[in-house]
Amino acid sequence: MTATLQKHLDESIKLELNLARLYTMFNDCFADDEDFWWDMAMEEQGHATLLQQEKLHPQQKEFFPENLLASDLQSLIDTNTKIAELIAAFKATPLSRAEAFQTAYALEMAAGESHFQQFLDSPSNSFSSNIFKQLNQEDRDHAARILEYMQVNHIKKT
Repeated sequence: MTATLQKHLDESIKLELNLARLYTMFNDCFADDEDFWWDMAMEEQGHATLLQQEKLHPQQKEFFPENLLASDLQSLIDTNTKIAELIAAFKATPLSRAEAFQTAYALEMAAGESHFQQFLDSPSNSFSSNIFKQLNQEDRDHAARILEYMQVNHIKKT
């Protein structure tokens, strides 16, 4: 595995784990939405686990899905920094329910997360692409799910 791919993989794993941590905090703070946040956290954890498996058992370059990771490493780093700051701020001053949903939506639209959804929606071009997609078939577009949940539960989007 190239050093560049390793860095992308590390930041992508970090992104998924950071989102899982944030969503777990939301799960703990918003009893009305705990099932929703728990599902989201577990799906993010699942994404991280898939990426960690590649790190632990690297495949030949042609086996690894070329379009799985976001191409802009700096956007992944920036998003990870932002999530870490949000987690620290949330511990000090919890967000409102609406702010939590709006924050989650914005993060899901960030480069790394929206890229993962684009990968899931893209045509399969390798054996490993099919494996990743099959393992994630239950995961739907998180941003769309957040908006739908907000609408059904009358949570205003700003």
